[in-house]
Amino acid sequence: MPMHRALIRPSDQAISAAHKRAHRALTCILAALGTGTHTLNYVAQDSDGQFATVAASITLPPGPTRLEADPDDVRRILAALTFAIEGSCVNRAVLVATTQMQPQPRACGWSVRDGWLHPMPTAELQQALAPCPGTPGPARETYAAPALNAPPRPAPAHATEHPRT
Repeated sequence: MPMHRALIRPSDQAISAAHKRAHRALTCILAALGTGTHTLNYVAQDSDGQFATVAASITLPPGPTRLEADPDDVRRILAALTFAIEGSCVNRAVLVATTQMQPQPRACGWSVRDGWLHPMPTAELQQALAPCPGTPGPARETYAAPALNAPPRPAPAHATEHPRT
């Protein structure tokens, strides 16, 4: 029988604080991206080495801000960002935003570390977006993601250890 390590279960306060930060991060990202149709792609590696992906297509029309998106996709992106920002179960996570533009889409990205989203270096983003050799892929212009103003980090909450099943 394989031995499973114990996972640290974050406190309810830590999860709530991470959710608030994730909501703020998504709000900042959409404000920075502005009007247009954007695809958000999230990829994370959890503490067991497994990968998770989430995608959402969001349109911000001109005028008063009212986004057009599948609410379930937005909830999935928020949940994924919450886990990454909280950090106890996620080793590495990135969020790439692709904006539909002519003549080609534009993309920027953030990596999640230390409880917030930080702009990815453009060279790292270009490498991440490069199609696999021998396969066609969309050409995307990459640019430096805007820095997002991080809210103050709350004091760490007490976590409890739970055996993994």
